[in-house]
Amino acid sequence: MNETDSGRPTTDARTVAWVVWKAARPAQLLLIGLVYAMGASLAFAETGRFPVRAHAVGLAAMALVAASVHYANEYADAETDRLTDRTPFSGGSGALPRTGLSRRVALAAGAVALAAGVGLVAATAGSVLPWLSVCLLAAVAVLGWQYSVGPLAFAWRGLGELVNAVLGGLLLPVYAVSVATGRVTLPAVAACLPFAVVVFLNLLDTTWPDRRADAAVGKRTLATRWSTNRLRGTYWSGVVAFAAATVALADTLPSAVWLATVGVLPVLAYAGSRYTTARSPAPTVAAMVALAVAQTAAWLAVAAA
Repeated sequence: MNETDSGRPTTDARTVAWVVWKAARPAQLLLIGLVYAMGASLAFAETGRFPVRAHAVGLAAMALVAASVHYANEYADAETDRLTDRTPFSGGSGALPRTGLSRRVALAAGAVALAAGVGLVAATAGSVLPWLSVCLLAAVAVLGWQYSVGPLAFAWRGLGELVNAVLGGLLLPVYAVSVATGRVTLPAVAACLPFAVVVFLNLLDTTWPDRRADAAVGKRTLATRWSTNRLRGTYWSGVVAFAAATVALADTLPSAVWLATVGVLPVLAYAGSRYTTARSPAPTVAAMVALAVAQTAAWLAVAAA
């Protein structure tokens, strides 16, 4: 891609293509793929089955829906993203502020991605994709869009952190389980709870650098609504909840998975010691990614045993 001295693509068509690529947030889509793999490996360990075709379709449908949600977020956060100082983990993709394109480009891309996802699901529902998976993916789409846009706009009402934890920490891996098995068991849901807690902590940490920009445009995240002491207390309560959930699952999770989960606790404690005093949310992000990788590897090891 040819660029000007400012680093922007040189033609309008290339500018739009570049924005569509960046606003999809490829790194986050890769993370979604990792979390999907965590759920798929859990199902593999439970059943000994790995339906490749179903997983290929299920992951593709999820990727399209997730991309559409990212575009909706870029559309809704265009003003706050313009005001904030980005980090590698916060402030959106930065594509719209950098190019000056209308935020409607992101909205249009979101509509196209969502339509493609709906088309793929419609073509495979009940044959390749179980109906339970279709329902879970529909919930992800609705909640994901309503995270950013009206009428609910959860992220603007102090509910975004909780909704995102449910979406990325619970529904996503459970959806992967359902693609493989056509059902979801209570033990599978319980196994995902520690990860859901870490996703919540990740949202607390990644919204912190954007708090001033968010407040300026009326986006009422917890970081803009609560005092520093309350935020820190909430973060540490989350660390305690993660530890308590892990202890409670000691007799339920396979030993390898339990040890992989416990191993993230020191990283979370370190991240908690920095929360609200350091701008970068990197330690919490690292804990979340490490937990997804470690649990995926552990579930695969259980399946292979």
